[in-house]
Amino acid sequence: MIGEKKLEGMVSKFGIEHLWWQGDEIIRGIAIVLLLMSIASWIVILIKLIEIGRVKLQNRRVDVFWHSEDVIEGIEKLGNENDNPFAMIARNAHIAANHLQGDNSADNKKTQLHDKLDSSEWIGRAINQAIDRSVFKLQSGLWILASVASTAPFVGLFGTVWSIYHALMNISTNGSASLDQVAGPIGEALIMTALGLAVAIPAALGYNAIVRGQKIAVHMINRFAHEIHSYYLSGMRWKK
Repeated sequence: MIGEKKLEGMVSKFGIEHLWWQGDEIIRGIAIVLLLMSIASWIVILIKLIEIGRVKLQNRRVDVFWHSEDVIEGIEKLGNENDNPFAMIARNAHIAANHLQGDNSADNKKTQLHDKLDSSEWIGRAINQAIDRSVFKLQSGLWILASVASTAPFVGLFGTVWSIYHALMNISTNGSASLDQVAGPIGEALIMTALGLAVAIPAALGYNAIVRGQKIAVHMINRFAHEIHSYYLSGMRWKK
């Protein structure tokens, strides 16, 4: 029984609770920073996965669009969500095409800069604006995951170095290196290293998974953009 109680006492010195109550302000501050970094990275991961999944669901409406009687009906079938890249592309292309038709039918119109653009460039410009907005929204926030994945191990390492420094100071003050005197600081050092890795690894894996998912989503968006562009120029759906 005595041995078990002693073992429990030794193990408690390596727990997170001991890290919080026995650590100084710097150790607590580092622990809070790592916690905030972990929360931020998980929020970004969940939001981006939801956005990618939403784009994939919206992509299923593309075939319904092409089976519509006209573009207006097709745009309505794509959906009226503000973050729907396919509806945004179709709407911008339709507005640009109507603008060209209105300019061509107008008499005595004043020459403007965009008059030097042919129909392909004019419609392509409108489509690219929609693509840029959609891709920017998809890629926003990735810098948080990249920053957490690259800096969290070093934040934990700083806590490790600080805890080892405390252990060495205890040894210097007491003149001995008994296990009771250094177990706590060494336990803090091990926990800080583990916490840094526990925060960085999910952020790095989440970043890679989201980048891969975004590439698939961007490919879907670009394919539909080429189809719309081909439709307004040749009257036929571009296929590859």
